[in-house]
Amino acid sequence: MFLNSTKLEVIQFIILTRKLNSIATTIVLLLASSSIQAQTLTSNIPYAKPAHARQVLDIYAPEKAQNLPVVFWIHGGGWMAGDKSDVANKPKHFTDQGYIFVSINYRLLPTVNIEVLIRDVAKSFGWTYNNISKHGGDPNRIFVMGHSAGAQLAALICTDHRYIEAEGVPASVLQGCVPVDGDTYDLPAIIATNELRLQLHRLPPRKYGHREKFGNDSSLHIKYSAVTHIKPDKRIPPFLILFVRNHLWTSAQAQRLHHVLEDSGITSTLVGISGTDHVKLNDNLGLKGDPATQSLDRFLTELDMSAH
Repeated sequence: MFLNSTKLEVIQFIILTRKLNSIATTIVLLLASSSIQAQTLTSNIPYAKPAHARQVLDIYAPEKAQNLPVVFWIHGGGWMAGDKSDVANKPKHFTDQGYIFVSINYRLLPTVNIEVLIRDVAKSFGWTYNNISKHGGDPNRIFVMGHSAGAQLAALICTDHRYIEAEGVPASVLQGCVPVDGDTYDLPAIIATNELRLQLHRLPPRKYGHREKFGNDSSLHIKYSAVTHIKPDKRIPPFLILFVRNHLWTSAQAQRLHHVLEDSGITSTLVGISGTDHVKLNDNLGLKGDPATQSLDRFLTELDMSAH
């Protein structure tokens, strides 16, 4: 059976179209694969001698990393739970952007008190400063970030420099601070707010409230509040404060921290995210199209441009 010229041309056109589609698909796949950077993970590195099981950290780095800026991440969990592995999309996002990503563990309540817990965070920061160059990081360019309880800890070590200075780290290495949906930048305020609410509604004290965790010493409540230590003449880095817009307590604390920073002449960007919650805001950091991630990337890009 013979095909007329018109039918033959149609068949040839279909074959050619399929070939072109196949080539285009191959090109897309190759481009996609070339944009994915290899990532190395070095896990459970002890940062103390001798080290408790919780005094360890993980380092995520792009392949062949050299002199890259560092993201130092502090997990949340109400100072009583959480783990350095709870990082979701963050390591890949930051290593793809050309950062070293460090995620730490620290001892928890009630095994230790808050002071010891904070000093664990500072000790891990000191280890990072002294050793990150061996993993391709620049010890003089560190961005501190944390979620929930980790937000309080991040804001505190970036404003009360005594903790990192005790580990031999100068405040000048702090390039930026990103606390995510914390409710404890002003500890006396959150304690008073929560306890007044319980009193007015004739509710019993909370089993794991802020007073129960931080103790009854009001001077320590002031000490552990980032807002206490913010002064115009200190080397406090720029802040990006992320929070859930419709969350009453974290939005109030975010605004409180932001205004104290601004009043002291310190750069602060306040970003409330709608349509999310305390857990989702954290888990979605690093996802493409996520509003908080876009704000974070913009914040880091602007700091990097200003540094050069």
